[in-house]
Amino acid sequence: RRVLFRSKIKSPCIDICEFTGPDKWCIGCGRTRQECKKWKNLTPYEYNILTRELQKRMNKMKELKKS
Repeated sequence: RRVLFRSKIKSPCIDICEFTGPDKWCIGCGRTRQECKKWKNLTPYEYNILTRELQKRMNKMKELKKS
């Protein structure tokens, strides 16, 4: 099952790998270096949690950029 799931998930990477955001988040996708390394091995549960978290992080960085 895990192999099938892994082959279907798309990385949020947009080729702006700059880890200068809050808490060393990538300003392109919101992930940390560690999360990038683990991405292909996430379980569906971990993927769902991280995906929701990435949306929050990207929104937070967008708000910080406005101020």
